[in-house]
Amino acid sequence: MEKCSKIMGIPVPKITMNDTVELISEVITEKKTELFHVVTLNPEITMSCQHDKQLRSIIDEAGHLTADGIGIVMVSHLKGNPLPERVTGCDLLVKLLETGNRNNWSFYLLGADEATSKKAAENINKTYPNVSVLGRHHGFYDHMEEARIVEEIEILSPDVLVVALGAPKAERWIYKYKDKLNVRVAIGVGGSLDIIAGKVKRAPAIWQKLKVEWLFRLINQPSRWRRQLILPRFAIRAVFFKEES
Repeated sequence: MEKCSKIMGIPVPKITMNDTVELISEVITEKKTELFHVVTLNPEITMSCQHDKQLRSIIDEAGHLTADGIGIVMVSHLKGNPLPERVTGCDLLVKLLETGNRNNWSFYLLGADEATSKKAAENINKTYPNVSVLGRHHGFYDHMEEARIVEEIEILSPDVLVVALGAPKAERWIYKYKDKLNVRVAIGVGGSLDIIAGKVKRAPAIWQKLKVEWLFRLINQPSRWRRQLILPRFAIRAVFFKEES
């Protein structure tokens, strides 16, 4: 059985959420000096990689890719080389917090607005008392603040760096500073801090089960409609994309 499913030339590992958490746990336990970059791959990043060589190199050099969007999973099934399940940034973050609570992991939160960042940290401290939120910073900073953020993360040296700057900005940011951050694992999580903070509601389980979480988000955040236009274009291009063997 193939270990990856290629989506528009990008090899996505065929592993589950539990496998992903176990892989990340091993990286943290081994305390390697090299940063392990986890990319939650969605249709937008995949499409951008077709013309953005720098982004494609970031994806190629990442430690691990997960199938974040349902579109990624659906295309893999249509092409006859199915991925086992979605591994979204939000779900993965929650699983890492749960595992971190059992293993006393430390985290640093970067992104969202100040109120959301603060509330997310408070909720994490309350729900996962054995997790250490060593530091946090909102995502609206200038060049001088950015240098201080990188220095602070380097000094604090968290097990997991959570970057909620949106995709692919988070991926570019992690890649840019990967040799300076001094963290075990870094992961871009989109708007997950908004959900952790309670600012944005996650789709109910039935919507997730029916694979229409995107519709729930669109109904609750109508401003997302422009972003959703990429989904049908991605599906058509990805299904008919000739993958190299």
